[in-house]
Amino acid sequence: MSERVRESKDAAELPLRERKKRATRQRISNVASALFRERGFDQVSAATVFNYFPRKEDLFLDRIPEAVAIFSAAVRDRAPGETPLAALRRLALELLDQRHPLGGPDSGFPDFWEVVADSPALRARGREALEEMENALAAALTETAPDTPDPALTAALTVAAYRTVYVTTARRVFAGEGAEGLVEDHRARLCAAFDALERALGPA
Repeated sequence: MSERVRESKDAAELPLRERKKRATRQRISNVASALFRERGFDQVSAATVFNYFPRKEDLFLDRIPEAVAIFSAAVRDRAPGETPLAALRRLALELLDQRHPLGGPDSGFPDFWEVVADSPALRARGREALEEMENALAAALTETAPDTPDPALTAALTVAAYRTVYVTTARRVFAGEGAEGLVEDHRARLCAAFDALERALGPA
């Protein structure tokens, strides 16, 4: 089952109150993101949204919890006999095929990252997000792959490799290349990155 299908199924099984809360959260995020792009992140107050987001940075970077959850879940819920790196590779390619925002930059990327580049607070939150991702992956490896020699190192290298591939494509999109035309190159570099991880880290 693809992550998108699983996500839709899980959402449908939530109580009505929780589904409404999620929908409200998404509407707030969409409206706020438009304001951030129009006015600049630091010029928009978040006083009215703290019931849904712990801080203003999370209102704009609202994919952080999703990223932490789905990448750690890929390790925890992998198929019998599948290595953590194989599960993470599979997830990365599924996200790319779905054109999921976490799978690779899309045509809206330049507008989004212009806001991030102009805000020290957003850049700092992005760095925190990478650390959260590493910690979640390390915990998942420790719990489900006890033979991993160094879960923290494996997690850090995996996050760094994924980020490097993503950022390389992002820079090209930011420079004016069409995102859709970069999909196959992005796929090839993802595969090369995971090949390198598997050679360096061995079976996990």
